[in-house]
Amino acid sequence: MSVALSAASAAPAAGHAPLRVMVVDDAVVVRGLVSRWIEEEPGLVLAASVRTGRDAVAQMERAHPDVVVLDVEMPELDGISALPLLLEKNRDLVVIMASTLTRRNAEVSLRALSLGAADYIPKPETNHGITTSATFRRELIDKIRQLGGQRRRRRDGLAPLSASPGARPTLRAVEPAVAASPCVKLRPFTTVIPRVLVIGSSTGGPQALAQVVARLGAIVERIPVLITQHMPPTFTTILAEHLARASGRPAYEPAHGEPIHPGTLYLAPGGKHMRVARRNAVPVIGIDEGPLVNFCRPAVDPLFSSVAQVWGSATLAVILTGMGSDGTRGAADIVAAGGSVIAQDEATSVVWGMPGSVAHAGWCSAVLPLDQIAPKLVGLCTRDRT
Repeated sequence: MSVALSAASAAPAAGHAPLRVMVVDDAVVVRGLVSRWIEEEPGLVLAASVRTGRDAVAQMERAHPDVVVLDVEMPELDGISALPLLLEKNRDLVVIMASTLTRRNAEVSLRALSLGAADYIPKPETNHGITTSATFRRELIDKIRQLGGQRRRRRDGLAPLSASPGARPTLRAVEPAVAASPCVKLRPFTTVIPRVLVIGSSTGGPQALAQVVARLGAIVERIPVLITQHMPPTFTTILAEHLARASGRPAYEPAHGEPIHPGTLYLAPGGKHMRVARRNAVPVIGIDEGPLVNFCRPAVDPLFSSVAQVWGSATLAVILTGMGSDGTRGAADIVAAGGSVIAQDEATSVVWGMPGSVAHAGWCSAVLPLDQIAPKLVGLCTRDRT
């Protein structure tokens, strides 16, 4: 699920102070290792390294961190209990939850997102795994830079992007990884009524997905919904359960070869790509453990590209908040097949990486705030094109 970012994010922008990072973990090996990584990174400074949530709360005023890496399981005061106390002391604080891949920790991490944590990161299960995992180190540092940098820009009042059909608005604050173009131009929606909805998301995605699927209403009965969220195993199982409750429809990780039916939300399993294909003229799910795509598995591009091949111009896609540029190539394939793409706007995205990349590439027919996406989808699926 890790995402590689461009070299543009390797150091802070000129004139910006380094991001201050607090590490909170009761495991001395983990705490020491992560602290050293931060000290070795340009643009980051170790604000504090503490053992418990209670210590973290006590040192907030002195350490004044921009980002806190917060372990879930600790003595005295665990991560989920410390989280609201930390945010109470600094409403602009970025908290990244860190936990091993157990069902309980997955549930706690997803709950933490609903309580204000910016993101989570799965830890290798052993100290040896942590010390030898280049992927864990890269992903953690990327999250600290991207989430801390974006929160700082918002705190400093930089303007978000807005777009309207035919407009070319100037972008005044963008993710460094996607700042290839200074403006966005929208394309018309296809006139074909959608027969499938595909959604891609990453950082901030669980909350955004829940809000979107909760408001889709009866259109889920008419078309299938296929979702790729950058997430590890176990976490996707819990997320599927959350989406089922939010939507009131079946939502789960499908099996390889399973026929695709309207009325169901299909979520890519953690650690595996999800694609679609036709078998005897029937759309079916394909699950595989192929190579990482955009440094991710599951990745959005394989799903989007395969759906474009099966449903063509009847494809409707949404790209939600997330780091990196996954989904951009898949969105290009959807547009080439005659389908339409909607991106979440910067102001409501936790990180405007993936949606920003798709928007800058010119593949979007709309760039919308999160609360306007579901109503737009309903309108497009019911011939209301206002």
